[in-house]
Amino acid sequence: MSDLGAGFGYLMKGQRWVAQHGRWFGFGLLPGLVTLVVYAGALIGLGYGADDFVGWATPFADDWSSPWQGILRTGLTALVFVFGLFLAVITFTAVTLLVGQPFYESLSEEVDRSEGGDVPESGLPLWRELWISARDSVRILLRVALYGIILFACGFIPVIGQTVVPAIGFCVSGYFLAEELTAVALQRRGMILKDRLALLRGRRMLVLGFGVPLTLAFLVPVVAVFLMPGAVAGATLLARDLVDPDTAPDPGPGPGAADSGEAPAPRAWSA
Repeated sequence: MSDLGAGFGYLMKGQRWVAQHGRWFGFGLLPGLVTLVVYAGALIGLGYGADDFVGWATPFADDWSSPWQGILRTGLTALVFVFGLFLAVITFTAVTLLVGQPFYESLSEEVDRSEGGDVPESGLPLWRELWISARDSVRILLRVALYGIILFACGFIPVIGQTVVPAIGFCVSGYFLAEELTAVALQRRGMILKDRLALLRGRRMLVLGFGVPLTLAFLVPVVAVFLMPGAVAGATLLARDLVDPDTAPDPGPGPGAADSGEAPAPRAWSA
């Protein structure tokens, strides 16, 4: 359980880091602000157009008498808007990271530089980094959607569906949010998605301690904008300690460690 507190500590360290480096805080705000404006415009457009869309999609109700037509279409309009808001919440971080790839790469590199030691660089052209980030984000969102469908079905189980299932949902969201944020630093270290997930699985409680509180805060996109620079900084600090053999906690030798042929950095994977 101590890893939960340690994970939350990385989140706080990241926020403190950007507070002490005000220029980088402002620099890291730009992608989130751009994404927020785009999302706000899309939601406003959805708010104005949802009723027209519902009317077009329900021609069978044109001849219904009042109040049934109004009840049906008002309810469906509300559902369309709520669904759009849900999509905005679950995709906001991924889109912000994609839009802000060059910004967050620079911020993450500065965190590495300020902490001392080597500052890894991917060596890839920008278009290649954007492609990898977009591809991996889609893969993560598909995983989240799969878990979401399963949890939605479990939500109909009495008592458990209203207590345990929401808690699991936040844990799943927090885990994958932590993956997306640490990917900024881990991609620069040459780690592909499969290896990053293996690394994080080795320290689940640490990852959840970082990701779950952030998920709760990110339910409000405006809050997400202001926390994002510190979240990237904290994720970089977390990634450093996970892969750096001099700072990462030693979980002991895993099976096959001697002949795996991997560099010593990922030794926390088998925890």
